[in-house]
Amino acid sequence: MELILKNDVENLGFKDDVVTVKNGYGRNYLIPKGYAILATTSAKKVLAENLKQRAFKEKKIVDDAQVIADQLKGLEIKITAKAGVGNKLFGSVTNADLSEAIQKESKIAIEKKFISILGGNVKVAGPYEATIRLHREVIVNFPFEVVAEA
Repeated sequence: MELILKNDVENLGFKDDVVTVKNGYGRNYLIPKGYAILATTSAKKVLAENLKQRAFKEKKIVDDAQVIADQLKGLEIKITAKAGVGNKLFGSVTNADLSEAIQKESKIAIEKKFISILGGNVKVAGPYEATIRLHREVIVNFPFEVVAEA
């Protein structure tokens, strides 16, 4: 079943992508939730026209995202957390904590849903890397460090 996505869907695609999914997934989840519409020939023509009109605006958005990406590359974030024996943290450091730390350090607001920490939540102090998606075309690998509180 071919669908046109109306929203970004995790592990499937971005808004306005034409994707092929199994019939049940499309019919029972994506279409009823409003995440997608059927990709008929008329819907594809409308999509092509909308994308053509949006191309100029999209270029400005990508350029703005690239500026933010360049600012992020210059940042060094150290998140302090309480730790026990062997630098094992009490609790964990999540993408929400990283988002908050970036906002404090650089005044750049990044939603936590656009940040994914490699390996999931951080449970041991040390250096880590996260992937920050600012735009579908601008993705930044962001290194940060979790430090055990003295």
